[in-house]
Amino acid sequence: MKSEDIQAIFGMQPEAAIAYLESKKIHVSWDWQDMLDDAHATAFTVAKTAKMDVIDDIYSAVLKAAANGQTFEQFSDELTPVLQRKGWWGKQDVAHPETGEAQTVKLGSPHRLKTIYLTNMQSAYMAGRYVEMIEAVETHPYWMYISVMDNRTRPSHAALHGMVYEAEDGFWNSMYPPLDFRCRCRVRPLSEARGKGRVLPSPKMETKVVDIGRNEFTGEERFAERIGIRVDGKFIAPNAGFNGNQGKSMLQSMARTAVDKAQATHPDIARVALKDMMKNERFKNSLTESQLQWVNQLLKG
Repeated sequence: MKSEDIQAIFGMQPEAAIAYLESKKIHVSWDWQDMLDDAHATAFTVAKTAKMDVIDDIYSAVLKAAANGQTFEQFSDELTPVLQRKGWWGKQDVAHPETGEAQTVKLGSPHRLKTIYLTNMQSAYMAGRYVEMIEAVETHPYWMYISVMDNRTRPSHAALHGMVYEAEDGFWNSMYPPLDFRCRCRVRPLSEARGKGRVLPSPKMETKVVDIGRNEFTGEERFAERIGIRVDGKFIAPNAGFNGNQGKSMLQSMARTAVDKAQATHPDIARVALKDMMKNERFKNSLTESQLQWVNQLLKG
């Protein structure tokens, strides 16, 4: 899938998607299990990157691809020689950063770069889409889950196709796409007239703890939660690490930063700034309960 195909599917311009990528903090990691759900949604990481310059190169390339609408081929052609020059390519024996023991690992490859490209582009565009839909929730209070519905669509994702829930339903906290690597699902906002007759009752969310593998060097057993629903008796949930809603996580992160800055400044200045910001429903809804209490108390003072 090319970047222009992603834009066509999501029906949006890339500005909000770029903002999502820019809001991410770079995180150096070795095992993919180190970053799951909300942490995965707010941090940029690639497993088996022990050097900051390598992860920074990959992040910069992803950001450039989103900003310039690069195809995967353009993204790969520019990034591949950079990673090869730095030795982050192919199968190699590499010392584990914590234990120092040699470990045979797969580093860069065309297949891996495509997964990095698609996963980050789709996450970014869906985060941007979330922001747009939240802003339009007064006129489009219902959201419909949309799957591509071709021979490459996962059966579990196809089972969600056409389901409609209120925009503020807890369903979207974990079931907002992408639900897995290379997921092509999206969400369509519906008006009151189009959605009222199709909206479903809020579903019962179930949580399953799954084994995501053992760290062969430390012996630690790793587990993760999968939060989903039952459809025709079958449990359907995002893959491990994809429970977080990228758009919601981005807004909450920005709101936390704004409140943290306000708490560090003079109360009179903070009061003026937050009074204006609280007029924005998107900002208000992104605050945690404790943050909201603090802001309300400040504004009453």
